[in-house]
Amino acid sequence: MIGSRFHRLLDRIDAGLEAGRLEAVLPDGTVRILGGRGPGPVCEVHLVRWRALLRLALSGSAGWYQAWAAGEWTSPDPVPLFELFMVNARALGDVARPRGPGRWVGRAVHWARRNSHRGSRKNIAYHYDLGNDFYRLWLDKNMHYSSALFRDPADRIESLERAQQRKVDAILDRLNLQDGARLLEIGCGWGGLAEQAMDRCAIDYDGLTLSVEQAEYARDRLGSGANILLTDYRDASGRYDAIASVEMVEAVGQRYWPTYLAAIKRLLKPGGRAAIQYILIDDAIFDRYARGADFIQTYIFPGGMLISESRFRALAEQQGLEWHDVHYFGLHYAETLKRWRERFDRAVDQGLLPVSFDQHFVALWRYYLMYCEGGFRGGTINVAQVTLVKTV
Repeated sequence: MIGSRFHRLLDRIDAGLEAGRLEAVLPDGTVRILGGRGPGPVCEVHLVRWRALLRLALSGSAGWYQAWAAGEWTSPDPVPLFELFMVNARALGDVARPRGPGRWVGRAVHWARRNSHRGSRKNIAYHYDLGNDFYRLWLDKNMHYSSALFRDPADRIESLERAQQRKVDAILDRLNLQDGARLLEIGCGWGGLAEQAMDRCAIDYDGLTLSVEQAEYARDRLGSGANILLTDYRDASGRYDAIASVEMVEAVGQRYWPTYLAAIKRLLKPGGRAAIQYILIDDAIFDRYARGADFIQTYIFPGGMLISESRFRALAEQQGLEWHDVHYFGLHYAETLKRWRERFDRAVDQGLLPVSFDQHFVALWRYYLMYCEGGFRGGTINVAQVTLVKTV
């Protein structure tokens, strides 16, 4: 009886796999092929216990991670599995989304982590204040924690450092900075963009962050030539010729998108330009995504929310911010994540991680990097740069 219920769930997954193929080794040792009707990712999963499917049905991607952490399923390579689910996200519908009590609990927890002033500080500290020594082990030497822009993401010859410099150059090119300009960065990270911008021309730079660790690192790195502020974007003041914000808006939350865009309008001079790099999710599945809390929101980025581009653009244009020159480069993020995981694994193998990070933490972060890589390879999640111009 129990097995038949799980086979019905497998039937639903099979029906939703329009592209790609999944070979599932079931707990009784039998093999079932799901999908296989069209080209796409090919992957293998060993279901050690049926409980893994129960977790998936009740808690979606968060439950699927819990099952992996408990050893209830394994795979020789989870990345194509995550890619498979993202390629077929529309057709799968709610199959891998939380439902019933799992959905309501997830939504309640996510709501409690909303990005109020106090909540934002807690949420940023949860992720970014893990320590500069930790991030230094696996990011590029300039400490960029966002997608690089490769000459060709399939060509592994180019270094991650060079690709990250190209990404920053692309952002700065959008801003048309001149000597004497005032530049604000909302979410300044560890100061990589600031350093590159100040190498280009003589500017006045202000950087905002809520991470104590990032602020200390950026101040030491940039010295007196930059002003690093532990300030919420909602509390920023002044008038700027240009604003840069690289993968910060995902930490804002849908409720605060209008506030974020209003702040950009308020802080820009007339005719000023903002360059935004953002992570978006397919509009066709945004509503389902926004109804619950997924693995990333539950375990990695509390309060986080990917962008619905159509909604976000409409809000920007309502503020009088013209939307120009979008460039998408999702496969570049997949390659960035792969490089990060390789560096992370080397650091683990060499025993370089701080002793406070146990095996559970290591497994969680390895899973996170694989999960995100598969998501970008699947195409339902993408990354883009856009220029916003204040018209009045």
